[in-house]
Parts: sequence; structure tokens; C-alpha cells
Amino acid sequence: MIHCRRATIEDHRYLVDGNHSIAKETEGIELSETKLGPGIKAILEDENKGIYWVAIHEGQIIGQILVTYEWSDWRNGQIWWIQSVYVWPDARQQGVFKALLDRVTTEARDNSVVELRLYADTTNQKAHSTYLSQGFTTGHYQVFEKPL
Repeated sequence: MIHCRRATIEDHRYLVDGNHSIAKETEGIELSETKLGPGIKAILEDENKGIYWVAIHEGQIIGQILVTYEWSDWRNGQIWWIQSVYVWPDARQQGVFKALLDRVTTEARDNSVVELRLYADTTNQKAHSTYLSQGFTTGHYQVFEKPL
């Protein structure tokens, strides 16, 4: 059975490892440990920045998901952005992402969140298929970014 819970500071190393794996597997990049480690710690110490959840099976972390927040003035409500989704390779195709998403969805509803959103690398077709299979649709917005 898969159990999902909010991550704690004790999960920090697993989250760092998971995020390194996400970046390498999906975008072929190495993340800076000096930025990633403190960045994750900042979230774990301040839920105003976001919330990590982990999936656990037989006492081992096998998946992770991060939620960050956006306030929508048009909808007078909060949108939760799903990020940093990772399922450890040996646990894939076993419902781990669905379990994490179900937990996030339940908490979102309990907190009157108006929408869940996520983005994925444009070349990550496997992720796109997974998200579509879980009820997400392609939105009519395109994400732009400007590094500072």
C-alpha cells in the first residue's frame, strides 16, 4: 500500500536526490547542489513557499510532488501549481503518481483551491500522457520565462 504524507526536513536528502533525477532524466541537466539543497530546505521550513508531499511504500520514499501557490484575482481564489514530480524508477507504473495527485487534490479541495495547474518540458511526452490520463487538459495559456 502507498501512503502519502507531507514531507519533513528529515526527507530533505530524498527530495534533493529526486530533483537531481528529474532534471537529469527530463532535461539532461545537472542542478546546482548549492542552490537546490537550500531551495528545498526553504520550502520545508516555510509552507508559505510551498508544500512537498512524499509517497511511501514499505518505509521507503518512492515518489515526490511539490505544490506552490498563485493567487487568481480573476477567480478570487488560489491556484496550486504542481512541480517537481518524481517517482523512483523501481516504483513506476504502480500508481504512485496517482496516489500523490489524489492526496494533493483532496487537500486542494479542503482548502477551497480553484484549480490545479502544472507544466512539463515540451519534449516529455510520457509526462504529458500521464497528466492527460489523470484528467488534466492542455490549457490555453503558454508559459513564458525571463531569467533574471
